[in-house]
Amino acid sequence: MATAEARAKELENHHNDCLVQLSNPNIATMKEDVLYHFSLSTSTHNFPAMFGDVKFVCVGGSPSRMNSFINYVAVELGLGRPGDEYPNICAGTDRYAMYKVGPVLSVSHGMGIPSIAIMLHELIKLLYHARCSNVTIIRIGTSGGIGLEPGSVVITRQAVDACFKAEFEQLVLGKRVVRSTDLDEQLVQELLQCSVDLSEFTTVVGNTMCTLDFYEGQGRLDGALCSYTEKDKQAYLRAAHAAGIRNIEMESSVFAAMCSMCGLRAAVVCVTLLDRLQGDQISSPHEVLVEYQQRPQRLVGYFIKKSLRQP
Repeated sequence: MATAEARAKELENHHNDCLVQLSNPNIATMKEDVLYHFSLSTSTHNFPAMFGDVKFVCVGGSPSRMNSFINYVAVELGLGRPGDEYPNICAGTDRYAMYKVGPVLSVSHGMGIPSIAIMLHELIKLLYHARCSNVTIIRIGTSGGIGLEPGSVVITRQAVDACFKAEFEQLVLGKRVVRSTDLDEQLVQELLQCSVDLSEFTTVVGNTMCTLDFYEGQGRLDGALCSYTEKDKQAYLRAAHAAGIRNIEMESSVFAAMCSMCGLRAAVVCVTLLDRLQGDQISSPHEVLVEYQQRPQRLVGYFIKKSLRQP
């Protein structure tokens, strides 16, 4: 059986025509590109040598969670042992954390659309400068479920906004720009099959609502501000469920839009920590939440392992 690194090399040789692309012609004319929030630069770091073998990128909100993921996947791929330590490649900044083992890159993105968008601009440029090819990028995280038992895993088909529209809106030079938030359907099905293979927890495919806020933006009744009733909240969440929405988080729309614009194969895999139809506050014991948070890691780790073993 080929090692993970050997299989990654085979993928590279067969997919050199799938290099990561940017949707910005200005980058090609720059003598130096400083990835400020990563504390990396094309003039001080050899991106192809550091990152050229990357085939899988996993991103999530918390630095500690992404450190846990790289340790987990290293053991799964036979590239490390439990307890091994991996350096934070972005140690020169406190904005984001980045870890690498073999063909896998693990990066934190913070909380909310602005934070993940900044990270993605620099991450996609990093992959471009490294001349990476055939890259799959997956967001793993937590979310609030709608009509699902806590601990269920949702694989996102479409990221939608708070009006249930499958689009990401941004103001660019004062003008409204709208981008598609569709994700790779083949990748969705591959991940779903991996969950069937594992048979460890409930996994569903559904739409994911991406909001600008954790409290009012998600219809919670327990924030510092609230101008609606429990009845209003229930009507909104039930309408969301009827529209195919199965969970709510705060990063998927810009993630889907940016990856699509740059031709990256992308997916979102989030575990639900509660059913929002039943309440607003997360009250499960700490050890239960820790196990829930490991479920997307186990699913994506299995997917990577399976992908590297395929002929």
